Amino acid sequence: MLAGKRVVITRAREQAGELAAKLEKLGAEVIEFPTIEIQPPADWRPLDEALARIGSYDWLIFTSANGVRFFMDRLVRAGLEIGAIRARICAIGPATRAAAENAGLRVDLIPDQYVAESLVRAFEAHGLGGKRILLPRAAVARDVVPAELRRRGAEVDVVEAYRTGIPQDALALARRVFASGHRPDWIAFTSSSTVSHFVHVAGPAALDGVRVATIGPVTTATACQLGIRVTAEARTFTTEGLVEAILEAER
Repeated sequence: MLAGKRVVITRAREQAGELAAKLEKLGAEVIEFPTIEIQPPADWRPLDEALARIGSYDWLIFTSANGVRFFMDRLVRAGLEIGAIRARICAIGPATRAAAENAGLRVDLIPDQYVAESLVRAFEAHGLGGKRILLPRAAVARDVVPAELRRRGAEVDVVEAYRTGIPQDALALARRVFASGHRPDWIAFTSSSTVSHFVHVAGPAALDGVRVATIGPVTTATACQLGIRVTAEARTFTTEGLVEAILEAER
């Protein structure tokens, strides 16, 4: 179905395998061009301080699998066990839920759609007045979730669990992948960070003649703001939905 199509994927190296396998199974030639790399936080102290009082939280919200990984690693380093967590757990989507469950956590809440606005709506059935919520997340992220939950009466602690940076070889890769000649047919963006980092490295003009697929409306909005025209947007905000969006555009 995608035979002969060259598709660039922009996920971090350690997270690209699943999407690459899906595309290759459909016959695509996959080109890995990671525009982000996952890095530890600039300062561990806010997360460590939150872990020291982990038993005081009513809810623990994860908005990415990376957040789960860094949180759990730090929990172990602090000498704590999963039993120290008495909070109910919310995960933004199936990949994040899987990461939490693989780490031994029980997920109590997952939104219908895997974006911040839907996550906030998922809490409508839960009284939040006076509740304490911990949100370990990336250094740079949208403030929709903490702002709305605070408006509903919750006390929300937002702590940096990790950050994203631009790989050192990104510029050299950009020159190689988008050189004139045998250019790719598609590029797939899986987050706003993958888009903004790409533009920082290569500029939007590098995508002239290349069709663009995004994992959802937030990523699409970032692309449009940065001068990139989006061809296909996933209806379900997962890697499966991203692949299906490419397939539909090819039909």
